[in-house]
Amino acid sequence: MSDPPRILSHVPIALPSKKEGGLADCEVVVVPADGPIDVSAWGEVLLTLPWGTPNMAEVVGRGVRWIHTLGTGVDRFPFEVVGDRLLTCSRGASGGPISEWIVAMMLAFEKRLPEMWVEEAPERWNIGYDVGTLRGRTLGLVGFGAIGRAVARLVEPFGMQVVACRRRALPAAVPGVTLTSFDEVLARADHLVLAAPATPATKGLLDDAAFSRLKGGVHVINVARGSLIDQDALRRALDAGRVARASLDTVDPEPLPAGHWLYTHPSARVSPHVSWTMPDAIGAFFEIFEENLVRYRRGEPLEGLVDPSQGY
Repeated sequence: MSDPPRILSHVPIALPSKKEGGLADCEVVVVPADGPIDVSAWGEVLLTLPWGTPNMAEVVGRGVRWIHTLGTGVDRFPFEVVGDRLLTCSRGASGGPISEWIVAMMLAFEKRLPEMWVEEAPERWNIGYDVGTLRGRTLGLVGFGAIGRAVARLVEPFGMQVVACRRRALPAAVPGVTLTSFDEVLARADHLVLAAPATPATKGLLDDAAFSRLKGGVHVINVARGSLIDQDALRRALDAGRVARASLDTVDPEPLPAGHWLYTHPSARVSPHVSWTMPDAIGAFFEIFEENLVRYRRGEPLEGLVDPSQGY
């Protein structure tokens, strides 16, 4: 185990150390997110925000060798300041709550909730309602990282078929999941989940051409970033009925301006980017940072490495 590194932090650390060889014996120097920092502030590790800070260039110049962003997405991070430093994120911290959110959205769609609730005596009782099921449906995953793997495991008891596509040709690592092409995922999905990182390559991934390859009546769920969907093309697909519902936890821009059509479209459901939340969600981000700190001090490879050239 190496000597404890000095840590510069844009994020006040108020959590107790949970790992042997982690934060307990490290000096943490909290630095402001904007403006100049004290001349004595230096450190080899920087704990920072996933969207960067105005003084990021100055802070990383104070001896920083490893940068960790306290979040999972890095599409807003200023990669130009990284240079030859290590860059990691808390990838995987939100897989659990987001996968639960995805299943909740799929069940709400199939069971027609909340529109199935009644406030007065309906015309029919007990029978005659078109209520769906997840059993036998196909879940299509665009992106098969921590979120994709978590939701694939979660839906196994529902008897869903799962097809997924990913950029890298790696094993599925989850029994019952078929890795295939993007076009095949589009063609087969009853519920299409976007869980890929936001990069120049994924911007507008669901455009008019992609929507035309979907089976009619598909349910689209976006828990990634709003930039993955061409929202004008989505509107056309919703109006034509090719997409039966869009459950969007991420949109572009965030927040949407007042009066935006997505707020009122009968087939759109917009939530304010909350699928990642759970009790002590921030603690889960910190825990991944501390696990990496243990590895760093042992000279072991870090988890959640970010490749600035790829954007994630």
